[in-house]
Amino acid sequence: MADTVESPQEGKKQRSVRVVLLALMIAMMLAMLDNMIVGTAMPTIVGELGGLEHLSWVVTGYTLATAASTPIWGKLGDMYGRKGAFLSSIVIFLIGSALSGMAQNMGELIGFRAIQGLGAGGLMVGVMAIIGDLVPPRERGKYQGMMAAVMALAMIGGPLVGGTITDNWGWRWSFYINLPLGAVALVLVSAVLHLPRKRAKAGIDYLGVALLTIGITSIVLVTTWGGSEYAWTSARIMELIAIGVVALAGFVFWQTKAADPVLPLHIFRNRNFTLMSVIGFITGFVMFGATLFLPLYQQAVQGASATNSGLLLLPMLGAMLVTSMVAGRVTTNTGRYKVFPIVGGALMITGLYLLSLMDTGTSRFTSGVYMAVLGLGMGCLMQITMLVAQNSVEMKDMGVASSSTTLFRTLGSSFGVAIMGALFNNKVKDVMAERAGSLGKGITEQSAQLDAKSLAKLPPLAREAYQHAVSAGTHSAFLLGAVIAVLVLVGALFVKEVPLRGGPQAAKPEEQVAPLVEAV
Repeated sequence: MADTVESPQEGKKQRSVRVVLLALMIAMMLAMLDNMIVGTAMPTIVGELGGLEHLSWVVTGYTLATAASTPIWGKLGDMYGRKGAFLSSIVIFLIGSALSGMAQNMGELIGFRAIQGLGAGGLMVGVMAIIGDLVPPRERGKYQGMMAAVMALAMIGGPLVGGTITDNWGWRWSFYINLPLGAVALVLVSAVLHLPRKRAKAGIDYLGVALLTIGITSIVLVTTWGGSEYAWTSARIMELIAIGVVALAGFVFWQTKAADPVLPLHIFRNRNFTLMSVIGFITGFVMFGATLFLPLYQQAVQGASATNSGLLLLPMLGAMLVTSMVAGRVTTNTGRYKVFPIVGGALMITGLYLLSLMDTGTSRFTSGVYMAVLGLGMGCLMQITMLVAQNSVEMKDMGVASSSTTLFRTLGSSFGVAIMGALFNNKVKDVMAERAGSLGKGITEQSAQLDAKSLAKLPPLAREAYQHAVSAGTHSAFLLGAVIAVLVLVGALFVKEVPLRGGPQAAKPEEQVAPLVEAV
């Protein structure tokens, strides 16, 4: 067999793809890093702007806008071209960032964060859909490590960067920092990315967009407010559930009638796509629940510093990064991928169960090993779900497939934080009341998330009770996660291993997608 020699033109294409991928990774980091940085700056923001009672809306407004706009951006990319839609989302995100940095009160900040969220909804979808256009599924695995690295860097570095920026430059630079990064991404994408322009004959499905937005907004508000702002059985939560169910049922019905539906239901007829949507939802549920409760456990029970909370997740994120790179390389070389959701589901269940065993005597090394097991499982799932989902649809539906998968993961994270959070908080209150009586009740009402410094100031009885309470809450949250993660393993067993487009096993040459990039 003759050695394959890369032609100068092919090498030029590969270099161009790498430049475009660099710009895409910067845009992806903008979307992921933002909430992490802003979260660290929030105490300072509240101190200057006031409006503590509206604090949660700074995050909720952003999340709502992101979730509601995600499927719309995917559809716009399919209809009018990915490059224009992606550049538009970056511009909107940067406008929202600049305005947020100039906010003079909490109301303005919430509104500007919503504008920022509208743009963020297109960033993740744009990255995934453009990669789907540029790189055939068979070759896409080798780039998974880059995406996993960006995710790990955002989660580890976000709190550290946010704290440093806020302490040295002021909280407004938590938003302004997006501007130079976004400008680099804009210039690189504009100059190097060349995709064919599209012009759809059909118009936008406005009724479908409205129904989907109302349904998603209701769901996110239920998961955000339930158990915190309002009791789960309150009239407000019941109203939101009813509105969400009616809107989503109406949306599904309308999608069967619309001339050009915003979310074509035919893509869900593909078994692999539907399974990847479910697996993505559960992965989001588990991952964001873990990133919320693990630092809390290590601060409250193991006495770790809140400043380094991102570093506490390093065993999980490092394992996730390594596994994602290995999975991508193996998928590229062999074309096989079914084994990864199966192994990932098994490791995720194991890791979550081990984390549920942590108590007040668990060492940092032991908890780090448990986190690594969970990270290995998530590394097998994070990018494979998107890869299989994109391989399961026609090229014309690439944007919709990318946005749907991203949306399900986003909704999963909302449900995970809400449900695991409600279970955790209730357990903390019960154990505190049991171990510390009225003193315990007063502490949990004041704050259910005391850091190590505040904890050290408590009376010994209250401190010990709170550590046991957080340990018990963590046990309940992760045990629930382990039970739900069983669905990942069950779903993975039913995945059909279809040959990836762009490889030697591809059925039709015309399905192979060449990189549509030129160097400038």
